[in-house]
Amino acid sequence: MIKMTTSVGVIEIELYPDAAPQTVKNFIGYVESGHFDGLIFHRVIPGFMIQGGGFTPDMKQRSTQPPIVNEADNGLKNTVGTLSMARTSAPDSATSQFFINLADNAFLDFTAKTQQGWGYAVFAKVINGLDVVKQIGGVATGNVRGHGDVPLVAIVIETVEVISE
Repeated sequence: MIKMTTSVGVIEIELYPDAAPQTVKNFIGYVESGHFDGLIFHRVIPGFMIQGGGFTPDMKQRSTQPPIVNEADNGLKNTVGTLSMARTSAPDSATSQFFINLADNAFLDFTAKTQQGWGYAVFAKVINGLDVVKQIGGVATGNVRGHGDVPLVAIVIETVEVISE
């Protein structure tokens, strides 16, 4: 279990280490190092997802550990409230950025071990605080320092901690 305290409320998250062991280990490593503390939800697209884990309020990117293997072929689906790893177009490129689905996003699910089919690895689910996630998903956004869909008022991830294993 993870407790994420944001500037708009608390989100409690259940991890799925059996389904996504490397992804969960990676995420916990970032939690325990304090990597997420003080970062923001830097990309918010209503009806789709909220993304965080990479940028400070002034849109500076925090350094990360090396990328991890994509575990999207674990059978878990990108449904409302699930957390998945953000990545580039390369399937095995996820580092610290994650997103929380605001809708059932089946088009992000694994379909095949191909460049287009890999999908995005689900590794956790919000079990308390989905109202906070939805509130974040409804904030006003714009362009900030070359990035689109950035909340105009920073939504800060104040602390993230493991509350049980």
